[in-house]
Amino acid sequence: MTGRTIAVGDIHGCSRAFSLVLSQLDLTAEDTLVVLGDVIDRGPDTAAVVDRLLELKQQCRLITLAGNHEEMMFSALDGGDWLDGWMQFGGREMLDSYGGTPESIPEIHLQLLRSMQDVWETETDVFVHAGIDAEVPLTEQSARTLRWEHVRGNEPPLNDGRRIICGHTAQKSGIPLLWPGWLCLDTWVYGEGYLTAFDLDSSQFYQASQNGKQRDFHLSQLTD
Repeated sequence: MTGRTIAVGDIHGCSRAFSLVLSQLDLTAEDTLVVLGDVIDRGPDTAAVVDRLLELKQQCRLITLAGNHEEMMFSALDGGDWLDGWMQFGGREMLDSYGGTPESIPEIHLQLLRSMQDVWETETDVFVHAGIDAEVPLTEQSARTLRWEHVRGNEPPLNDGRRIICGHTAQKSGIPLLWPGWLCLDTWVYGEGYLTAFDLDSSQFYQASQNGKQRDFHLSQLTD
């Protein structure tokens, strides 16, 4: 493929920030957009975010990864242990965006969320929601590691030299966290931070906040 590969951190129902980031990307049919999970909960408009993801499936190559919030949601909806916890960690905001009840969530939205992958790989990078244990083969990673494990910024790189691109661990500075072999793109958009997209081909970051601020900068600026 000749298009770009672009990763987007945790969206968390922040549709305005998502729309502003997409306006900076000018996606084409040849581009691949990798959404790193936690597209739902916390923010004000999960329904609009998922609608936009469905539109993007017709606009570019869309890869969606499962986060811990998607796991909580389906555990709650399927009668598991997470109903009370999900409500406390953003599920109420999600349901409100759909009209207040699980029954009001369109089936096409649930189908997209259920289709999310755990990991997506290229020759140079591995994409995951939360984390990867570098000592365990990718096919043997636990669900907890992939969707729940927070990074500290000192985890070892993969032995094969590929970079890990993740979300999940909110960087309240609004700046992505970079260390050898890793890049974390969760920059706390549902709080006072930004939603971050990273163009792997140009090494350019694009950011937008829910209150309308936009900015961009280069990967080299994180190492200066």
